[in-house]
Amino acid sequence: MKNPQAYRPALIIIDMINDFNFHHGRILADKALNIAKPINTLKNAFYEQDLPVIYVNDHYNLWQADLDTITNHCRNPISAPILHEMHPSPDDYFLIKPKHSAFYGTALNTLLHQLGVNMLVMTGIAGNICVLFSANDAYMREYHLHIPHDCTASNDDHDNENTLKMMEKVLKANISSFSENNYNISSMFPS
Repeated sequence: MKNPQAYRPALIIIDMINDFNFHHGRILADKALNIAKPINTLKNAFYEQDLPVIYVNDHYNLWQADLDTITNHCRNPISAPILHEMHPSPDDYFLIKPKHSAFYGTALNTLLHQLGVNMLVMTGIAGNICVLFSANDAYMREYHLHIPHDCTASNDDHDNENTLKMMEKVLKANISSFSENNYNISSMFPS
């Protein structure tokens, strides 16, 4: 990029396609439904600017999985409202991950380089596990980070707040909400 201050962001949506079939899963499902609307508003703002939206999701030991296989596996009465809100569009990218980080064992870094991305807007669940591990790996790869506080959730709100503060201080992440700027992506990331 010509201008060293210019950002080319991508929206990363982590583990929102989920079966919530674990201890405290129902609690996290309620919190995931609460963050679905701001994530979708942010996603629409990215679409308006023709910027990439990338879903990175657990694969649930379905090694031959694709989006439909994982969605069908995750569909149940608890997850259905979230799946309805958060289903990827045909233009979105979809990657599966075998572990906590969106980078570990995935093609994410290669995809980001091919897209010319240098800023990641990270969203999803759980903030204190998969979002944190992904943000840490992104920081080590020298991506600029924006992790909107209203677009990530954990089972415990206190843990989520502590994680956001740590990502702000240690990983130099901006944790402000995009709603504070009316989701005006172009003014926040001038090219």
